[in-house]
Amino acid sequence: MLTMTTAALAVAPPRILVENWMRQFQDWLCHRLEAADGSGIRFQEDAWQHIGGGGGATRVLQNGAVLEKGGVAFSAVWGQMSEAAARALLMPDPNYFATGVSVVQHPGSPLVPISHMNVRYFEAGNGEAWFGGGLDLTPIYVDEAQARWFHRQIKEMCDQHTPAYYPRFKQWADEYFFLPHRQETRGIGGIFFDRLTVGKDGSFEELFAFVQDVGEVYGRTYGTIMRQNASLPHTERQKQWQLVRRGRYAEFNLAIDRGTKFGLETGGRTESILMSLPPQAEWHYNFPIEPDSPEEVTQQWLRKGVNWI
Repeated sequence: MLTMTTAALAVAPPRILVENWMRQFQDWLCHRLEAADGSGIRFQEDAWQHIGGGGGATRVLQNGAVLEKGGVAFSAVWGQMSEAAARALLMPDPNYFATGVSVVQHPGSPLVPISHMNVRYFEAGNGEAWFGGGLDLTPIYVDEAQARWFHRQIKEMCDQHTPAYYPRFKQWADEYFFLPHRQETRGIGGIFFDRLTVGKDGSFEELFAFVQDVGEVYGRTYGTIMRQNASLPHTERQKQWQLVRRGRYAEFNLAIDRGTKFGLETGGRTESILMSLPPQAEWHYNFPIEPDSPEEVTQQWLRKGVNWI
């Protein structure tokens, strides 16, 4: 995993350091996901420019051996948003710089979980700077042992920085990745941190190191889960349940996700912003769930406050 050296941290402006690492991280993660997919299909890059300044590169892998649609998007953009948008997004100043990598993977098999990861850095025109991000897992069918392993890997990474991180950010994820209109969590959660402010929540070096480790633990854990679950047989009933659960995923991303709102409010590229949506999903009226079925068991796990450790 690529990390910035002490010498680099000493000489380059923070925004340049973070932007350069984000570019390198996109490369590293794409290579890792391609290897886990195993089809030989590569991510295809689509470069774009932002109306204010900067731009990005959206990379998508489609119809792989494991990934039906996988996206790894890099951006580094700047400009001035409207006062209304700044208020809605809690920006202290309408002038901004933002860079990050946003990741969503939609596997073909209903037994390989959907996954999401995002790491980002903002600078406002008033000089305030902060990091945000997180990672979470959305299994179509919850495998309890695998869910607990996933959370242990995240906790061990967090504990290397401060033991307070995992319980704080795990609770934050439970609150954030929640569909209030469904009264259910999007999946089994993970961690989420919306705004770790430089100077208030830690030094730039400390927060940047944590964000880099968030990226590393995502690539390592999700690649492992892909390889473990890819060859498991599944039924048509399980495939239909996957399409229903994908619909819930789309509901969250379109109605609730702040990253989607930020991209649309700041004139971002729509195709890249909506990269996170699944290639197929279904909505059924009053979809029947049989008592004591695997589908009902999964629904029972989709709640806040589960202790996975």
